Amino acid sequence: MTTSARPLSVAVIGAGMAGRAHAAGYRNVNTVFDAGLPPIRLAAIADANIALGEDAARRYGYEKALPSWEAVAEDPTIDAVSIVVGNDLHRPIAEALVAAGKHVLCEKPLAGTLEDARAMAELERGADVVTAVGYTFRRSPAIAAIRDHVLRDELGDLTLFSGRYWCDYATDPKGPLSWRFKGGPGSGALGDVGAHVIDTAEYIAGPITAVSGATLSTQIPKRPLPLGAVVGHNAAPVSDELGAVENEDTASFTARFESGLVGTFSVSRTAFGLPNGLSFDVLGVGGRAAFDQHRPAEYLFDGAQPDARPSGARQIIAGPNLPYFKGGYPMEAPGVGGGNAEMFTYQARSFLDQVAGVAEPLPSCATFAGALRTMEIIQAVVESSGQGGTAVDVPPAV
Repeated sequence: MTTSARPLSVAVIGAGMAGRAHAAGYRNVNTVFDAGLPPIRLAAIADANIALGEDAARRYGYEKALPSWEAVAEDPTIDAVSIVVGNDLHRPIAEALVAAGKHVLCEKPLAGTLEDARAMAELERGADVVTAVGYTFRRSPAIAAIRDHVLRDELGDLTLFSGRYWCDYATDPKGPLSWRFKGGPGSGALGDVGAHVIDTAEYIAGPITAVSGATLSTQIPKRPLPLGAVVGHNAAPVSDELGAVENEDTASFTARFESGLVGTFSVSRTAFGLPNGLSFDVLGVGGRAAFDQHRPAEYLFDGAQPDARPSGARQIIAGPNLPYFKGGYPMEAPGVGGGNAEMFTYQARSFLDQVAGVAEPLPSCATFAGALRTMEIIQAVVESSGQGGTAVDVPPAV
């Protein structure tokens, strides 16, 4: 582990939309919660798009921009690295970083294929460094509070989990054919946004043991080829030539949890008017809770009341009584927080707490093995869809 005697040096590989969120998170880790981390050296941001990398380095105060991930792996002064690039690159980059003795925080999904994900989980087992995966929604104060309600049995025996992640970033048929639209069934909306809602479901309600009734569909089967680099979900100049979309725009399935709980799931990247629509309801015999990422500073809760007359769902506004909030916001007052940037800061802090061996760390990040499990669930959904919706078992949680 890195000691507090010297600065902890961090780098980000990938200067796009999510890469910048990681970069900002590292910049802010020593502004939240208690002392304990050493000073953070913002060493480098690497991207093959040099102009994009230089812009990100300038914006977030990093010392330099590097033209390749190899340059990060070869720099002996860098301690910890976020991998925030196309899924197919996760495995080779992680292998090189671990071989170089660097701690790794990898964006979800873990890899581009199940084979690569299994190799990364095996790599983790033999690694002498911290390896972690970014499931950012675990850091939402509202979602963490709902999980606490479930753990304290305040909803009673759970009866239904219904999760959705509906986005609109792929509704425009003129949008460029980026890497997000390649890779085969399961690597589209399921791998991109479905990984988040699956992880959230297991985080709240426990392990999924089987899936069934799966359907995958593609609403826009061809897209124009880009004329240059595509950053995030942004529009880009395109040619008149069309290429085939290789993965799903929309998916739905049901799940059985280890507890016997039933879950229903749907994910889409062609859901008009919903820019970032992660939402879910969790119901039990004694209560219910609901969350919508478009209203991230609140959640709904309904539980047993001594008087039936005022019963009904209550709007809980995020404040210092919720996880992560106290010490995690500059203004510790209800109703002033609940954003994406804070979750990335808490995630980065958790990862670096593990790296630095902080005495009282935040709850740890997901492991490569945990993220492999999410990919195994996604694979089971793909198999169920290919078999007309039949039930497919998920390997037991390790």
